[in-house]
Amino acid sequence: MTLRVACLGDSLTRAQFSVDYLDLLERRHPPGDVRLSRFGTNGDFAHNLSQRLDAVVTDPPDVITVLIGTNDARASLAGYPVDQAMKRKQLPERPSAGWFQQCLGAVVARLRAETDATIGLLSLPVLGQQLDGSAAQASQAYSRLIAEVAATAEVVYLPLHERQTEELRRADPAPIPYREVTPAAAVGVLLQHAVFRRSLDTIARRRGLVLTTDHIHQNSRGAALVAEVIDAGLLARSL
Repeated sequence: MTLRVACLGDSLTRAQFSVDYLDLLERRHPPGDVRLSRFGTNGDFAHNLSQRLDAVVTDPPDVITVLIGTNDARASLAGYPVDQAMKRKQLPERPSAGWFQQCLGAVVARLRAETDATIGLLSLPVLGQQLDGSAAQASQAYSRLIAEVAATAEVVYLPLHERQTEELRRADPAPIPYREVTPAAAVGVLLQHAVFRRSLDTIARRRGLVLTTDHIHQNSRGAALVAEVIDAGLLARSL
């Protein structure tokens, strides 16, 4: 019997700028054991995800993973273009930790009410690679909010942030300061990847980054940890 899995999220799930963790997750199982559906939209906040659940609940899967909140966390950092993001993503209010938790709670409540799926909430990938820096601290703080939502709703919590933190401590990378990704920088990654045929891992290595290509989007090492956490925390118990 094939296990149907819906993966919900933002650009990390859409995988235009990141290594595709859905592909890595599928490769961890024999052909036909899992069927993955992608519900990722670039730039989404938790509010945006809460507005596009119809496609998920109309044909409910067996398992649902939710990886959302990176953009909410980024919006808490100095220098993030909040006003532009609000306009681009049509946000009805200014992003905040409290609103993020409210929106994520609404996502889980609807998925629980309208599906029988096993639901897993992933904590966030580490922003940047300086664990004592403001970006990594923001991803940690929002991950704690995710853990609270999971506990309250009695759904599975998938400790991605904790796993990536372990990996960064083991790697002991160079203390490269976090830099916010601009639209031009994102296009630059796409050009390097599509035109100059540089792999995302090569881009990451040239920049001295261990888990990401640009402090946010995942390289193979980072994406493999996403797949590992989902597999260990959800699929292993469902198959």
